[in-house]
Amino acid sequence: MSANIKIPFYIEFAFISIGAIAFILTLYIGQQIILPLIYGTILAILLNPFVNFLIKKKINKIIAISTAVAISIFVLLSLIYFISVQASLFAESYPALKQKLNLTSTHFIHWLSTNFNIKTTKINSWVKEIQIDTFTNIKGAIMPTLYAINSLIVIVILIPVYLFMILYYKNLLLEFIRKLFKSVHHVAVFEILFNSKKIIQSYLTGLLVEAAIVATLNSVGLLILGIDYAIILGISGALLNVIPYIGGVIAITLPMIIAYISKDSSTYALLVLLVYLLIQFIDNNIIVPRIVASRVKINALISVIAVIIGGAMWGIPGMFLSIPLTAILKVIFDHVEKLKPWGFLLGNIVPTSKLNFAFIKKKMPK
Repeated sequence: MSANIKIPFYIEFAFISIGAIAFILTLYIGQQIILPLIYGTILAILLNPFVNFLIKKKINKIIAISTAVAISIFVLLSLIYFISVQASLFAESYPALKQKLNLTSTHFIHWLSTNFNIKTTKINSWVKEIQIDTFTNIKGAIMPTLYAINSLIVIVILIPVYLFMILYYKNLLLEFIRKLFKSVHHVAVFEILFNSKKIIQSYLTGLLVEAAIVATLNSVGLLILGIDYAIILGISGALLNVIPYIGGVIAITLPMIIAYISKDSSTYALLVLLVYLLIQFIDNNIIVPRIVASRVKINALISVIAVIIGGAMWGIPGMFLSIPLTAILKVIFDHVEKLKPWGFLLGNIVPTSKLNFAFIKKKMPK
């Protein structure tokens, strides 16, 4: 005779906490293996309809998959090209930037000395101390930066390999997932897989559409202001904007620097800031809600927390993955009875009426 053993809450909570900590540590320590695997899986889901289309056209499976992988590599190389162009733009403009910053610094020091009655030598000594501290911080950050670049190179190399293998062994992986669960759970498992695939495909498609619109708005705004390298800066800004909440802020910096160097008046840098803020307002309030956010039912609070956690665990690649992974997590929570409250917490459905505690107060002992 079997009896249901009720586990005390504190023991259940301890098991869940230990399991969550172990899971997070595994994700952090194994990021060089896990990150390219996740990216390969997401790209495989995105490219799977294209591969199926080629196979239906009587094209060999290996050739169809190789074509899809080649397209993804081309897109990846294009992104690397735009990033390198952006870096070279900054390198070319650095001498002029340094000269203009030195001139601005001299004027600012003179203004401080005149208006606040501070000796110029004292201000210069303060500036030198700040420069020494900054140089020390930069020097200390070189090794972590090199390590991050090395990790990124490993990820970039592994992604096409994982992408090809996942597309080739797709049926094997799906059958493995099916065999993991009892037949009574197959419908729920199918719904989770189907909804996860739908979320990833729609989310990435929405991001591409958003990036194209933002790139056009950025380029047009910079061309109107007469800023050099307007198209390259506009496209680079749109690519950086793909990183949720943080990329848009980073994307403003380089156009402002180029405007500050190439134009006689610093007003142009301020105009670039205003144009980008206007584009960010349009993006956050019109483009994202209608094209991207409508496809991923995650509320803003959870999105911000997810982006911060993703950045802390995996850096910039983790920021990009945070939203789709959280959306998939919500799909899983919504299909598991005990986890449905957590799925509701992640969602964007906010109750309109106030919760009435009057019936609880009546039952409370006086």
